[in-house]
Amino acid sequence: MSKSAFQALVAQVTSAIGGQPVEPALGAILNARFPPDGPVYLAIEAACHAAIAEGWMCEREHGGIRYGRVIEAGEALAGYSVDVVRMTDVAGPHHRHPGGEIDMIMPVTPGARFDGAPHGWLVYGPDSAHRPTVTGGESLVLYLLPGGQIDFARAK
Repeated sequence: MSKSAFQALVAQVTSAIGGQPVEPALGAILNARFPPDGPVYLAIEAACHAAIAEGWMCEREHGGIRYGRVIEAGEALAGYSVDVVRMTDVAGPHHRHPGGEIDMIMPVTPGARFDGAPHGWLVYGPDSAHRPTVTGGESLVLYLLPGGQIDFARAK
């Protein structure tokens, strides 16, 4: 799995949602258009596992969380960046999403949840914040961030 092939897979999603508001309702649109049992979702999920096995995805580790920015924000992905994390029963660092955050949740352990959400898509709107949490086992989460924006500064 090359980075360019991975980018082409993700571009199928970002080209479909480019220009739409990043708000919770977008999660329902993504779950309908790219369901967890659909070919695009499954191809991205398989590509994530292959890239991790090859060592170029989730190559960093801190606090039991493996992570990494896979693709910087740019025109090829309608202005989104792509990050992927691998978490097992852990809460990550609190952060804010200036432009929102789109999460593709890929449980490795059946039934694992990300922020209480199952296998599928979860969307946080602009200026939302959270401490990303995986419960019930291990999960991969792919983050699409408008403009690559994320703020780990201490919450007020």
